[in-house]
Amino acid sequence: MKLIYSIHQYDVLMFSRLNNSAIHASLVRLCRLLSWSGDGILYVALAGGLYWAEGSANPLLQTLLLGFALERPVYFVLKNAFKRNRPQQAIQNFRSVITPSDQFSFPSGHTSAAFLVATLVSYFCPGLSVLLYAWAVLVGFSRLVLGVHFPTDTLMGVVLGVGAAMFSLNNIL
Repeated sequence: MKLIYSIHQYDVLMFSRLNNSAIHASLVRLCRLLSWSGDGILYVALAGGLYWAEGSANPLLQTLLLGFALERPVYFVLKNAFKRNRPQQAIQNFRSVITPSDQFSFPSGHTSAAFLVATLVSYFCPGLSVLLYAWAVLVGFSRLVLGVHFPTDTLMGVVLGVGAAMFSLNNIL
């Protein structure tokens, strides 16, 4: 229990430093756009485009579907098992920039989905890897700047997204 409390204290410290920094206000507009890019509509568009171009036999489409079929339920179970309060509920006198879509913070679903997609698309299009992983990192970072996640929420999102992608690749290919 002491370890969890120490991690939480460090999380709050890092979160507070970022959200109280001088650069925070100038990052908000960009972070809203980055966060929006991880909302899900682009993933649906990608899947639809792959299906339209090549049909259901497309291996990237298959790995995306299996990856999300694993990642979303695991994300939901973890979020409702840990029931970690979001920063706005956990830190007195703090207000997030946006209203989150659900109640709990751990793990970050935006980050897990972004890393799932970045990992799978990078496997099939390695030339895009740097761009895709940079985007995924920025999606996770945007969730911190917007005040809806702590750092460890996004770190667990990375683990969940990459793990689901690897599982998917190992089972489809």
